Amino acid sequence: MGIRGYLIDLDGTVYLGDRLIPGAREALAQLRLRGRRLVFLSNKPLASRAAYAEKLKRLGIEAQASDIIHSSYVMARYLAKHAPGAKVFAIGEPPLIRELREAGLYPCNDPEAIEYVIAAFDRTFNYEKLNIAFQAIRRGAHFVATNPDPTCPVEGGEIPDAAAVIAALEATTGKRVEAVVGKPSIHTAQVALERLGLSADETAMVGDRIATDIALAKRSGMLGILTLSGVTTPESLAKAEPHPDHVIESIAQLPELDLELAEKSIPPDEP
Repeated sequence: MGIRGYLIDLDGTVYLGDRLIPGAREALAQLRLRGRRLVFLSNKPLASRAAYAEKLKRLGIEAQASDIIHSSYVMARYLAKHAPGAKVFAIGEPPLIRELREAGLYPCNDPEAIEYVIAAFDRTFNYEKLNIAFQAIRRGAHFVATNPDPTCPVEGGEIPDAAAVIAALEATTGKRVEAVVGKPSIHTAQVALERLGLSADETAMVGDRIATDIALAKRSGMLGILTLSGVTTPESLAKAEPHPDHVIESIAQLPELDLELAEKSIPPDEP
């Protein structure tokens, strides 16, 4: 059948901070000319899907908000399905709170009323937020998280991500996080494949992290393509599990790999 669509990570794969990975614009344009379907994935809950689309447009890549799947959107859909109208407290930034409200959930700061505590990447994380979440979980609130990333790649290095918040809550409450909906969760895979309109065996996941991008591919039955433009180095790759199906230096090489994959999917001529 072959690969008809790609789920493409953003940070470390398409760009680093505000710098486009060299060749990314041209590579994505080539794939679209070949009729490949593209959806962009991010575990970072720091902006709306519309803002992610605008950033891609500024970098010269055509995108609509509907082309973006991020952990805030998946979390809002997850809770709207499993706990519609729930009172929630998010250790997160305003775009995540807005996404939750738009899904019919009710942000709340009262530990006695909070039904779900959400741990997320939050650059405004402080003791007050930690204590509200701590008290709510101790009183029986569910404990969920947007994404498991220890760090987020930025130009010049990395910064702490949602795993720091998860660890703080687990250490203080003695409770384990119940669900993490971002990559590599099957929840993200299901939402992304629905948006692509393709099955897992027609789709490849492209990203720079083994533990999220490649793990998502393996869990959901997609092809896993690792780029070495973000956090994974050739040295760390040698010890990594799960191992990707293909490794490329950067997304600039994806059109060439796409051609190879297409050729392999063509059945041989019958005698």
